[in-house]
Parts: sequence; structure tokens; C-alpha cells
Amino acid sequence: MSLKKVPKFLLDNWSGLAKLNVYNGTKQVQKRGIYTLDPINPQEPTFSKILIANRGEIACRVINTAKRMAIKSIAVYSIADSQSRHVKLADEGVFIGPAPAAESYLVMSKIMDAIKKTKAEAVHPGYGFLSENATFVGMLEDENVAFIGPSAKCITGMGDKLESKRLAMAAGVNTIPGFDGVVKDADHCVEISKSIGYPVMIKASAGGGGKGMRIARNDEDAREGFKLSTQEALSSFGDSRMLVEKFIDNPRHIEIQVLGDKHGNVIYLNERECSIQRRNQKVIEEAPSIFLDPETRKSMGEQAVNLCKQLGYSSAGTVEFLVDENRNFYFLEMNTRLQVEHPITECITGVDLVQQMIRVAKGHKLNIKQDDVKINGWAIESRVYAEDPYKSFGLPSIGRLHKYIEPNKFDGVRCDSGIEEGSEISMYYDPMICKLVCYGKTREEAIDRSITALDSYVIRGVTHNIPLLRDILTEENFIKGDISTNYLPKIYPDGFKGIQLNKSDKNKLFALSSALYAINELRSRNFLNGPQIKIHKGTKDKWNLNVMVNEENVDVQVHQTNGKLKITIKDDVYEINKKDLNLASSIIRTEINGEPVVMQLFSKNAAGELQIVYKGTNFKVKILSRKSSELLHLMPEKPKLDVSKLVKSPMPGLVKGVSCNVGDMVAEGQELCIIEAMKMQNSMVAATTGKIKTINIKAGDTVGEDDVLVELE
Repeated sequence: MSLKKVPKFLLDNWSGLAKLNVYNGTKQVQKRGIYTLDPINPQEPTFSKILIANRGEIACRVINTAKRMAIKSIAVYSIADSQSRHVKLADEGVFIGPAPAAESYLVMSKIMDAIKKTKAEAVHPGYGFLSENATFVGMLEDENVAFIGPSAKCITGMGDKLESKRLAMAAGVNTIPGFDGVVKDADHCVEISKSIGYPVMIKASAGGGGKGMRIARNDEDAREGFKLSTQEALSSFGDSRMLVEKFIDNPRHIEIQVLGDKHGNVIYLNERECSIQRRNQKVIEEAPSIFLDPETRKSMGEQAVNLCKQLGYSSAGTVEFLVDENRNFYFLEMNTRLQVEHPITECITGVDLVQQMIRVAKGHKLNIKQDDVKINGWAIESRVYAEDPYKSFGLPSIGRLHKYIEPNKFDGVRCDSGIEEGSEISMYYDPMICKLVCYGKTREEAIDRSITALDSYVIRGVTHNIPLLRDILTEENFIKGDISTNYLPKIYPDGFKGIQLNKSDKNKLFALSSALYAINELRSRNFLNGPQIKIHKGTKDKWNLNVMVNEENVDVQVHQTNGKLKITIKDDVYEINKKDLNLASSIIRTEINGEPVVMQLFSKNAAGELQIVYKGTNFKVKILSRKSSELLHLMPEKPKLDVSKLVKSPMPGLVKGVSCNVGDMVAEGQELCIIEAMKMQNSMVAATTGKIKTINIKAGDTVGEDDVLVELE
């Protein structure tokens, strides 16, 4: 591959991280990138065409490496994904059916038909869907099609949590105490939990991705957890078997990336810290872990390698551990696929994991030895989701992205996404928008770059979780590295309420809002296509305003002079350059008294109301002239509706079951129905005691956010 043929998307996705080694005949040349440890050799035999049995960002990620390796790629897509980015990026596309995954991406016969139609030589499964389905791997083997992943035997052994625990113990891997069998029913679950000792973890035997998992701290939790986890497991994996094991309180979730070939060689590519989670799903990951010392890292890595050798494992995989406060570690599970968070490992090691998976599937030996693997710098992945972080740390949001700008022009920033402006976030699939990966020489630099990137991310059309991500990255315990799987409930015991601004930041928000108000007034005085007769428009260089944010009012004076706006709030004075305040710009970068500030003007209206994104959070700002604010008390107040008798859906979803009838008396906290969103079960309960007046739903219905499900008298 000549240097001039290096695809532009590779250079766009990575900015200033390292240098990419690319062969140019026999001479190795360098180009900016991160994959430095085992560069692509175009003389090495490989597949001519691979099919990606997935969608979204991971499909795009695999296609990108395939292009670098000069391999043609085939996308499969449902009707909901017909205009998706992964379809546009691939060399070929095959339609496989309706939007629900159970009727398209999970239908093995349709994938097999697509393989035969396109004559694909190999299949990369990404993660999720069929990535850990041994039956699918067997079907590929029967057709002499390579699976870019491990053998069916490895998938079967590690896919079942009961069997995987036994295999781990046989390989000398530390394991968690628990019940080594299948839980029969809720009563059996309670009995087992008592014998182990609370707290316990109830989880799906065939589970993964945080689905089908519940923590139980008492008998009631055990019954409820068994019921909901069983339903989730059946919905997500088609397997309702449960197991119970001791729950290690306040642990860290640290995983080891492994890579093996078909010749018995296995290495580990260090660890990823994945402790910050909500509902057992990861939110922010980093590599390496600030907690591990070299001895623990080596011990964890060697145990992971021993497990792989015991299995005869080839391809990329991840061995997950729980680590207690004394650095004792216990096997949790093994994911026999590429992980969502794999890019941060690529950053610190220089290894393209997708390239290695393809090489191994073709039968090549690993070129990388364990001694070659180092830790170079620090990487943090922030999972940007279409979710409302103010609702249980993130309930799904759906909609069309009418404005979308990724911050991938900054040094050390990589955006792995499967969407673009105009894309629709659907209720049928995972609500991920993007994996924002930021790399630095140190952890502090990676954090700073993450904050800058999040401030510069423009997303319009759906609610997203950037306010929570940014707040975590600036939170004291996170900065110190004092984190665990209990981080979110510990730091936000009442749920996430948004950033808590100090006095200085509040005043800067007031100053920015007032400056935008003044700029808007000045702009509105310039009439386009106005009358030919000269009209004296007058000048205005002073404003006396009242600004309200979150019920807090302040009086503000704005004075225009020498190209600057001088804003006075009590005894504090702030100066902002007028030329920086372009109301048509998606991102406004300016300085307040010489300090850089980044903000976004989300919306404005004629009533003096602004929505401003500041420090990641959307603030509603009400601005009135001083005179108007003095008369505000004369306006009638809008009556408040009593919603305590209404049960509303907190997110779009599917009604899985209704557990009440019209006329029933229900108690506060009693379950009335179950809503499934993105394969997660959510129990909807009564907010007060009363009699059921109306039920507006039935099992199988789809509902939108804020739809009234049940009404009480």
C-alpha cells in the first residue's frame, strides 16, 4: 500500500496521537495514526471479502480496518438502517428484513443467505447480536466460511456462566463463591441467597452486556430480581437460566484484553478500568487502571492467558474481573468477542485489534510477543448515549439528529460512531451515539481532552448523556481515581441533578447570557431590505437586565464599549469580546476576563428565554429588562397539574406485561406494568395508594415518552 493511498477517514478519525506505520513496498514509512505495533503488510495473504454481521458504530469500525487491509466489506441492514452510515461505508449492502433485531440481525438464515449471495469468505460479528452464538459459528464452518472470532467450543464454554466458572477454576483462575447450578424458581433463589449470605448477584447464565443482572440484599430483592432478570434474559438471549453468587461490595470492574492465535500463542494487552456503570452497563472506561500495580497487572494477565490456553482460545477476547479494595481479584466472565471499549486498549498499545482478529482468522501467527506490549500514555472512553441522564442515570431517548457535529478535529480525539447528521436513533437498537475516545500522555491530559471534546460536541434532536459524562470527569473522586462499581449511587445518591455551579461559574453564566441578549438586540436593529427613506435607528449601549437561572435572580448591567461588552453583577465585572459572540455558530468560544469559555446557544425566543449549554449542561435562562421584571408579579401563574394519580412512561418502549386491572386497589410502590426499552426491563409502580381508573395499554403495545399508561381515581 503506497502512502498516498492511506484512506482519508483514518486520518480524520485520529488526530495527533502517534504515527501509523504503513508498508510502501519493502520500505516502511510513517503517517499519523495509532496502530504502530504491528503494521499492515499488504504482501501477507488475507481475505478478499468479509461480511459484517452487525450495524452501527462497530460495523463502521470493522469496515475501516478492512479498507486499510484492502479487503472488500459487505454490510447487512434492516429497513430501519437502509440509510445508515455503515451501509454507505461498505462496498456492498444486503437487506435482511424488518427493524426488530429478532426479525433481521438475529436471524441466522438471513445472514447465511447474504453470505452465499455475496460470496463472502469470512464474517466479522462485531459485538452483540450473533457475536457469541456457537450455533451460528457452526453454520459458518459447515459452509467453509471463516468466523472472525473464536471457535464454537470456546464460545459455548465461556458463554454459559456456570460452565465458564468451572473452566476458570480448572485453569487456576480466582473465582467468586456462589451456587454452582441452575436456579429453579424465585423460592429457590431466596433459599440459595440465604445460604450464600446477602448481598448476592442474580444473573443470567447466558447473559452479557449488563442484561439479566440484579443485586439482592434481602429476600424481597431476591424474588423481584429473579423475576425481572429471568424476563430480561429470555428477551435478550432466549435463555432464562439464572445463577447466584456472592456480591462483592464496592469492587472495581477491571478487565484484561487477550489475543490468541491458532498456533497456541496467547498474549494479554493490559487492562481496562470499567468500574463506572449504571444498571451494570459501562459509562466511562479508561486504560490503564489507576488502581493496579505492576504485580497485580501481571498476575491478572497471566491468569487470563492461562484460561485462554486451557480453552485453546484464538482471536481477541476479554477476561473480566472484580477487584476488591486489597487488590484481590476474582473471575467474573469472559467475553469471546471484541469489546465496546476496545479503542482505549488500541490507544495505549498501538495494536489494531480488528486487524489482529482478521489475521488470526486467516491462520497467521501473532507477530506480537508479550514483551512487545507496553503502556504508552492514557486513554479514556466516554460512551455518548441518546439517553436522559436525569432519569435513572439514563433512560433511552429516540429521535432524528437534525444537527450533529463530532469533536474529532482536536488532538488526541477519536470518535467511533455509526451515525451522522440526519440519522435516526431508533427504539429497536442500542441508543449509543458515539464512543468518544481521548488519549494523552498522562491521565490528566486525557481527562482535559475529554472535557474539551464533550464541550465541543453538538447534538440536536435527542436527549443525550453528555451532562453526566462531563460532570463525572470533573468530579473530585474520579479525578483522584477513587471509583468503584458503586460510584454513581455514591456520588449521586438522589440521581443526577445536573452540574452544581459555584459562584464564579454562575456569574459567568449570567454574564454570557446577558451578553448574548445584548448581541441579539443589536443584531435585530439592522433591518434587511429596509425602506429607502433614512430612518434614525438610534444607538443603544446600555442594558439593565434581570436574569433568572434555576429560580435564582440577579440584576445585571451590560455596557457596550470599544468592541467589548462589560457586564456588572453586584461588585463583579466581566468583559467579553463582541466579535466572539456569533449567534449563528453552533459552538461559541470566547474569553471572560481572559479565561477561555466554551458554550452552545441551544435556542432562543422572543420572550427573552435562552437555552444555553454550559459546562455540558443545558440551562434555561430567562432574561427581562429591569422594568419588565418589576411588572412580572402582575402576570397570572400557570396552574400546576396533579400527576400523582398518573403513571407515565419515562421513555419510549414496549409493554411487556400489565399486572393490574381496572377497579383494583393498589398500594404505593406496587408494580402496575413492565416497560422494555433497549432490552432492559423497567418496572412501573404506583406513586400513591388508590383505585385503578383507566388502563391505556396492553402487552405488546409500543409507548412513547410521557405517555399515560395507567390512571388512578
